[in-house]
This record gives sequence, C-alpha cells and structure tokens, in this order.
Amino acid sequence: MPDTTPSADRPFRVLKREIVWKGFSTLEQVTFERHRRDGTTQTQIFEVENHGSAVAVLAYDPARREAVLVRQLRLPQALQGDPALSLEIIAGLLDHPDEPPAETARREAMEEAGLELTHLEPIGALRPSPALISEKVWLFLAEVDLDRARVADGGGLHHEGEDIEVVVLPLADLARLVDEGREIDLKTAHAVQTLRLKRPDLFRA
Repeated sequence: MPDTTPSADRPFRVLKREIVWKGFSTLEQVTFERHRRDGTTQTQIFEVENHGSAVAVLAYDPARREAVLVRQLRLPQALQGDPALSLEIIAGLLDHPDEPPAETARREAMEEAGLELTHLEPIGALRPSPALISEKVWLFLAEVDLDRARVADGGGLHHEGEDIEVVVLPLADLARLVDEGREIDLKTAHAVQTLRLKRPDLFRA
C-alpha cells in the first residue's frame, strides 16, 4: 500500500513498490515523491537491494597481539578486477529471526573460524551503503585466548557454498593493510580502527 504520510523526518511519499527480482537478494523498484527542502516536490525511482542484515566480529588475542580473520571468494570485486579473495573479520547474515545479533556472531565464529566466543563488546549497528542496500551490520569486538578458544577447524558450511580459509594475523600487520587500503573491506576497517583507538598498545610491531 502506498505511503501517504510524509513528515519532517520522513520527507517523501511512496507511490509504488514493485519486486523486480527475487533470489538470494531481493531487488525492489520504488517510485516515490520527494519533498525537497526548497518546498518543491520531485518524483523519483530508486532500486533497493535487500538481502537481510548481518553481524561481524573482530576476534583478537591481546597476549599474542593477533587477530583471527577469514579469507574467501568475493565475486563482485573479482569481476571488477580486484583480488578475488577478500580478507575480512568473521561475519554472517541474521537469518534466524529470533536469534539476537550477539548469538549470531558466536555461531558464525564457530562455523567460519572454529572459535568459541564468550564476551562480546558491541561497537554499534552500521549501514555500509544506505543509498543502495537495506543491510544493517551489528559489529562486535571479542577478546579471546587462542590456546583455549580455537576448538574446531572452521571453514564455513559446505551446503551454503562456503570455502573459508582461517587467517591468524598480527594486529600490527592488519593495521598496515587498513592504512594501505589493501585487501580489507569496510566493516573490517571500522572494527580494526575501533580497536586501535581502544587498545593502541596491541598494534605495536
């Protein structure tokens, strides 16, 4: 049903919503009337991609000054000529409706990296690309003792098409990759920079 209630904090009115593609992601075409700041109105058509929301967690061992990351194929960047394999913090979709984000982060850490996480420190819930996609990502830090927390091999779920390499990397090297803008995606960079602000001592080479 079209939205007919524009307001100061919602300066638009939806005229039409149409799903044009539905697969792993849903692509919706939205026709809306925008109420501009100069008092005029303008009709626009946007496409919005929705694949749900997600969690991501930077697991790190402060004694070793190391982080646990995962490396896997990311087809979109490969098709644009960037490296096919992306180095990232542990992450996954919130695909269980009743599961809190922190529990999803713990489950993904076990599936992807064989890590048993206990205490999680929330960073915040951020939108990586609000102009194009509806995704919101809940970010966490997780302090671990790798001698105890690494209880399985990880590698992801085969039936979901995952083929994940677990990478243990010195935090100083990880910070260098962020600073050089190499291999690292946005959620990983944000989590690393947050930890750098909180614990700069962990990043000394």
